Formats: sequence, structure tokens, C-alpha cells
Amino acid sequence: MRFPNFLVGMFGVLIAFAITTYILTQSLWTTIVQTVLCAVVIQIGYFAVVLFLVSREKPRRSEWKQSGANETGAVANKQPPFKSITPTETH
Repeated sequence: MRFPNFLVGMFGVLIAFAITTYILTQSLWTTIVQTVLCAVVIQIGYFAVVLFLVSREKPRRSEWKQSGANETGAVANKQPPFKSITPTETH
């Protein structure tokens, strides 16, 4: 789910939650506190789901080729071997 869609949904849920809480408790203070707690719980859940999805993601074969990795996932050394810049022979 894209983040803007999540925000719209979260605000919709929080508004519905706040209205319901106020109707049930008739207390503005209780409504504000419980709505803030609900927002925190929703954010923690969203973070946990995103973290879970990222941890499950495996690199694709096309990403391996772009990074220079071989089939085992090891990245190949693309730099030439080290050459000394000091002269080895003197004339």
C-alpha cells in the first residue's frame, strides 16, 4: 500500500473512531486521548508490516546483474588488479 493511500485510510479510521468514542463517552478529553493512542497503535502496526515485507524481499536476478553479483550472490571485483605506480626498473 502506498503511503498517501495509507494516510487517507488512517485519517478516515481515526475520524470514525473519534466520533464513536465521543458518542459513547461524552467526554472530549477521553476522546482525544483514546484517538491519539489509536493513531500510535496504527503507526506501530504499519511500521511492523513494512519491516516484515522488506525483510522478506529477495533481490531479483536483474538486480544481481546490475550490481555485478554472480549466481551465488557474491559481487565480482570489477576493478583491475593493483599496479605499482613506482618505477621498478631504472635506466
